[in-house]
Amino acid sequence: MKVGMIASHYPHASHREEFIARVHQVAEVFRGAPGCLSAECWLSDDAVISLVQWESEEACAASLVAVQAAEVDLAYDEREARPREIVRVVAG
Repeated sequence: MKVGMIASHYPHASHREEFIARVHQVAEVFRGAPGCLSAECWLSDDAVISLVQWESEEACAASLVAVQAAEVDLAYDEREARPREIVRVVAG
């Protein structure tokens, strides 16, 4: 069963471009993990959004481990105006 993640990040305007670059770096790591079907960066007026899709829950778990082990900036800190919103979804 396919699974996905929609993560909305809300950087302060002064950190928006940096945050877009960070999401692209993380997406690249996700795409390199076995079982990752897609990883993209989308934008709204106030959010930088990560959309990731995997072929299975196991592939999702393995790629999350890979991202945490990679040298990418995942920190939640004062660069963000409000907490991230992360929604996990499954294909019906």
